[in-house]
Amino acid sequence: MRLRGTAWVTAGLLAAVAIGCTGGGDDNAPEASPPSARATSERPHTTPSPVDPVSLPALMQRKHTGSDLRLGAVLDRTSAYTRYAVTYEANGLTISGIMNIPEGKGPFPALVLAHGYIDPDVYFSGQGMPREQDRLARSGYVVLHTDYRNHARSDDDPDNDVGLRLGYTEDVIGAALALRDSGRPEIDGDRIGLFGRSMGGGVVYNTLVVAPGLFDAAVVYAPVSARPEENIHHFQRPDGDPLVAEIEEKHGTPEENPAFWRAVSPLTYADRVTEPLLIQHGTADDTCPLTWSRQVAAAFEKAGKDVELRTHAGEGHTFGPRWPTSMDLTEAFFARHLR
Repeated sequence: MRLRGTAWVTAGLLAAVAIGCTGGGDDNAPEASPPSARATSERPHTTPSPVDPVSLPALMQRKHTGSDLRLGAVLDRTSAYTRYAVTYEANGLTISGIMNIPEGKGPFPALVLAHGYIDPDVYFSGQGMPREQDRLARSGYVVLHTDYRNHARSDDDPDNDVGLRLGYTEDVIGAALALRDSGRPEIDGDRIGLFGRSMGGGVVYNTLVVAPGLFDAAVVYAPVSARPEENIHHFQRPDGDPLVAEIEEKHGTPEENPAFWRAVSPLTYADRVTEPLLIQHGTADDTCPLTWSRQVAAAFEKAGKDVELRTHAGEGHTFGPRWPTSMDLTEAFFARHLR
């Protein structure tokens, strides 16, 4: 499915918002009472429940924009591709990144890369997935690696961390729209894939439920949990991250405000996904447990989605000896859906 411009967010919006406001259907909810005889002359007035601005339903409602893709300095030239510093606009913010453009006659299919967590204070543009950037460009893909807001030369968003970093999802959506809007002859805007690792895998999950139809296919490897409260408990709480207290003060704990935490989990909206998804995970990953990927695969399968989980025996979080094999699988998957 290929939807263009910013109009794709309106497709199915009313149904999505209705689901998002409650965190999903409740089979045990009481049925509505029939109207009384005296009420038949007027329709009852109902006020829709407000959507929390920090939620996936809020992102579903938003009219996302992405444009003004600009190539800056040449960072490297190889026999296979040229590497550029780039910027683009995403929902009013300027986001930086790098882009590898293959040599030869285009247009080439494009891939947006969503990197894992790196402290923004030490992050530099394009950091996080250098092996993937190189290999995919050599295989004939335009590669746009987004830096996300608050990283490198991107604009700042001071509320992003307390907002569970949902802004990164907006940045990835904006990247795809900017690619499509660019008008550059090297880029085939009708063939765009999404590839994320670790934290970027969570960004991919969010993007698939917020913007169904925007990408043609998606791959994640070594992804974080699709339940943000699990990521906080696993990564931030043990380190005494002060952000945990800020997040829970603003949004409540999962026990205090379960509706909020359901509304920030892509598992709640798995039925919205339209793209095929490949998940790759090492069995020896002690950073992001394999069970997280198994939970996502099971939830997507239950929703009837095209999802495949491939495990790699003995591989840790960063992938070592089996990285080439994982990339063979990734390239074969994208070739089936983008070539």
